[in-house]
Amino acid sequence: MKILHQLSLGLVVCAFSTASVKAATVNIVAAENFYGGVVQQIAGDSAQVTSILNNPNQDPHEFTTDAATAKAVADADIVIYSGIGYDDWMKKLLGARGKPERVVIKVADLIGAKDGDNPHIWYNPKTMPALAVKVADLLKKPDGLAAFQKSLEPLTAKIAAIKAAKAGTPVTATEPVFGYMADALGFKMENNEFQVAVMNDTDPSFQQTADFEKSLTSKTVKILFYNSQVTDPTTARLQAVAKKHDVPVVGVTETQPPDAKSYVDWMLAELSEVEKALGNN
Repeated sequence: MKILHQLSLGLVVCAFSTASVKAATVNIVAAENFYGGVVQQIAGDSAQVTSILNNPNQDPHEFTTDAATAKAVADADIVIYSGIGYDDWMKKLLGARGKPERVVIKVADLIGAKDGDNPHIWYNPKTMPALAVKVADLLKKPDGLAAFQKSLEPLTAKIAAIKAAKAGTPVTATEPVFGYMADALGFKMENNEFQVAVMNDTDPSFQQTADFEKSLTSKTVKILFYNSQVTDPTTARLQAVAKKHDVPVVGVTETQPPDAKSYVDWMLAELSEVEKALGNN
């Protein structure tokens, strides 16, 4: 069901030196731009950060590496990737020769996420704080860590406010992209088996599809979340069913949009859409 797109390599460049990594300039490669953005916030103007997946209009699941990506990983002092099946292409690149003292951060390990768990762990409110602590320790950047933690306060407050007002709200999604955040908001997520089938590029069963449609036509669920980076006839049809029966539809992305200044801004924008969707429910 996925559509193949060629992703370009995006670069964010600055200067840095540290006793933590033995190099005049620390080169950091993040598999995804939301991790790269957090690292940049902590490092300030003191690191060279390369984010590989950085376009919300392209499907991350269909990413294919190229020579530029391989070179960036090989030359890196620190590599950051999500793990648990989301960016397995990084494993192959890490298997090639790189700097002998290279540090590799598998973000899933920082929060105890395992294979088989929902791989969209950056929607878990625990993930970025854990990554921030790890990176700040490596770069010896306590001030950067403190500033990042301060920047998270509006997001933490927004999550708490929505949960206080709307915990228990039944919602559904075409894929489990927003799953961790839905849990943090206290929502009751329906049609999980359908979502996992779509995520794994397999066809949901007839019964799973029928149950999904019923949750929309009966207006049992109050929001339909969909992955706006993936085009598929089945999920497009479900969006149409939701709109026909006045179930609000909220799009979410797997990579940070270019108009979002930071990870926090990205999450706050999506939560604002959630608030709007629930306004009359």
